[in-house]
Amino acid sequence: MNNSRRRFMRNASLSIGAVSIFDFSLFAGQNETTDQQKQFHHFDVEADYWEWVRQSYTVSSNITNLNNGGVSPQPKVVQDVFEQYNRLSNEGPSYYMWRILDKGREAVRQNLAELAGVTSDEIAIQRNATECLDTIIFGLNLEKGDEVIVTNYDYPNMRNAWLQREKRDGIKLIWISIPVGVEDEDALVNLFTDAITSKTKIIHITHIINWTGQILPAKKIAAKAHEKNIEVVLDAAHSFAHLNFSFKDLDVDYAGTSLHKWLCAPFGTGMLYIKKEKIASIWPIFPSDKPESEDIKKFEALGTRSFPAEMAVGRAISFHNSIGAERKQERLKFLQQYWINKVKHHPKIKFYTPLGTGSCAIATVGIEGLQATEIESKLFEKKTIHTVAIIWEGVNGIRITPHVYTNTNDLDNLVEGLLEIAG
Repeated sequence: MNNSRRRFMRNASLSIGAVSIFDFSLFAGQNETTDQQKQFHHFDVEADYWEWVRQSYTVSSNITNLNNGGVSPQPKVVQDVFEQYNRLSNEGPSYYMWRILDKGREAVRQNLAELAGVTSDEIAIQRNATECLDTIIFGLNLEKGDEVIVTNYDYPNMRNAWLQREKRDGIKLIWISIPVGVEDEDALVNLFTDAITSKTKIIHITHIINWTGQILPAKKIAAKAHEKNIEVVLDAAHSFAHLNFSFKDLDVDYAGTSLHKWLCAPFGTGMLYIKKEKIASIWPIFPSDKPESEDIKKFEALGTRSFPAEMAVGRAISFHNSIGAERKQERLKFLQQYWINKVKHHPKIKFYTPLGTGSCAIATVGIEGLQATEIESKLFEKKTIHTVAIIWEGVNGIRITPHVYTNTNDLDNLVEGLLEIAG
């Protein structure tokens, strides 16, 4: 057994142990192994490794879920922790939630910061990418006439937030169109830089476009923006815990992500990142007693929320680290390429996703002569495969999104279905 497998087994064992209900190391995803966990045998082949990962999820035997891009399932250990703390909360809500569980947030915050490559005083725990990014969009001090660069493939909730600011405050949105399937990073960077004027204040970057899986070169765009004192907002809903990167390395000013996507944390958990020196200038959506404070916690003045969900984020981080960010990204790219290579030569099959380094897990595929909704329906009818139809800005296909628990049998089933539908 090689070192990577030993490391996986050690960390995987750490991720599923039973601990005391008041053990706050649980929130951070750190706990001791048990005798039962020590009975794990080493993996003989790589397939065994990923089969263990698959068995760590409560995968349905009735459907094949290939729409993990919408929301991802949680490993069983994360579900167990959530249920454990939910039951505890119901024994005495105001006591256990506010006096016990609330103390665990700092351990979770620290672990999220380490995963994001930043400091814990730059991280706020919120409910999803929309809330995080709306906090930034509506909290920025922008004046009438200030310009913000956005794209045709930004997520609708973010588009609507910027459109509301344009209508309410008189800022100006500069729209750029991103061609489908572009692999040339410099060409993508130029789309943004060519739109910059003396009035540009913000560039909004969707790191991985949800419609197509296109990865935008955020680091290069941010570098060009900062040369002209322009700030960068990053929508990392699909990239965080999917790609192996850090916010510090990308050098963006603000970012938001949903933790219930690629991190597989409980539904309704998100993370807001703001560079330390910029926190004071951002107004919170839910006002605190010190709205101009430099304390990132001013963005957590939400009131009652799901403490069990927040606390279980720590266990999701532990599970993610058990696999490792680099290995996880490699596996996700392998799964994407596995099925693509089996269907890409069919004359009626069309891709809306760059198939090289410009994408990872996500790919959107269409079939000549069929609407996306027809493909989605036929695939479920014939193979009980759940996907999502994408009809947006010239895209007419279904988005295929495997996750780490997906195996090649699932994808062989997908290949059979696509080829049968395509004729």
